[in-house]
Amino acid sequence: MPLAAFIRALPGVDLPFPETDVRTHALRSEAGLVVFFTFLRDFDLPPHSHGAQWGTILEGSIEFTIGGVTRRYGPGESYDIPAGTVHSARIPAGTVAMDVFEEPDRYPLSG
Repeated sequence: MPLAAFIRALPGVDLPFPETDVRTHALRSEAGLVVFFTFLRDFDLPPHSHGAQWGTILEGSIEFTIGGVTRRYGPGESYDIPAGTVHSARIPAGTVAMDVFEEPDRYPLSG
């Protein structure tokens, strides 16, 4: 299911990954950052940590390793990553996810 046109019109975020790998659309408030991620290629997210993150899979799947525990999430499933928890992911092309970050400045907005 494609994202609604008004979501696709939102600004993206500056990521440390090529735009050929992932497309983004975001909303920011003083309380947090919501990012819609569309993965255009298979993607391996290296281990890292930051403030709390919650997300849900809209399409496709993500295999997350969160705090040493690996699990695959599919459409309609949500994940919760506590602040400071090391996590990594394997994400196949075509996956669409919505992530909410407690840090409003986790990624700068682009365009």
